[in-house]
Amino acid sequence: MLLHTPPLTSHLASVVRTPAPTAPQRARQVDSHQLLAGARELAIEHLGQTYHLRLTRNEKLILTK
Repeated sequence: MLLHTPPLTSHLASVVRTPAPTAPQRARQVDSHQLLAGARELAIEHLGQTYHLRLTRNEKLILTK
């Protein structure tokens, strides 16, 4: 006895939908000197909280709440 089954590819196409691959997005890059604009500290408001980005004497960046 032979059973008729539809081709596997057409069945899978209706069941499995995979999104088209997308290129990974790169993070936006900002120069720290441009961001600080000559200052040694920048206040950043985020969700009602204030964060401080500070440039240290050793030219390192520190972000504090």
